[in-house]
Amino acid sequence: MMRPILLSAVLTGIFCACFAVGIDWLTDMLERGQVIGVSFLSGFLGSLFASAFIRRDRET
Repeated sequence: MMRPILLSAVLTGIFCACFAVGIDWLTDMLERGQVIGVSFLSGFLGSLFASAFIRRDRET
């Protein structure tokens, strides 16, 4: 039950990290590692929130 949620969150985080690398190449505002880390965390937490919200919505 928890595995699909975590897999979705990790995949979302990876996508956001890759997207952020492209943005970093265009902007050079932060160090690449910082951009990847923040983007991964944002995508991971956002996906967990969305999955939990959708699951709760389906139960009602």
